[in-house]
Amino acid sequence: MTRTDLADLYRAYIACLNRQDWRQLGQFVGDEVRYNGEPVGLSGYRAMLERDFRAIPDLRFEIGLLVVDPPHVASNLLFDCTPTGLLFGLPVNGRRVRFAENVFYEFRDGHIAEVRSVIDKAAVEA
Repeated sequence: MTRTDLADLYRAYIACLNRQDWRQLGQFVGDEVRYNGEPVGLSGYRAMLERDFRAIPDLRFEIGLLVVDPPHVASNLLFDCTPTGLLFGLPVNGRRVRFAENVFYEFRDGHIAEVRSVIDKAAVEA
């Protein structure tokens, strides 16, 4: 897969998330995906995303920076949202928060196989 192909695939994955089109998630995420070293599988990954959208009704993934070096993708995702209740264990209770997530993906056979995520929790605390 070329850099352009992988970048296009990643952008389509982000669009899928923003549409909450869970039936199409398997087009982008592998059945045995791992998240931060833990095997979660496609169903666990989907459940995690669904929980995120329930906790953050206006959640939207915005790509701030995208670096592609097949089979890897590095992305800085930007968020500007109003979570309900807790966010990463912090009581935000509907207040607007802005934060970033640095995510590193490994693709295998055209699907996300590994996800490593680091969230800027300090920005949420501020």
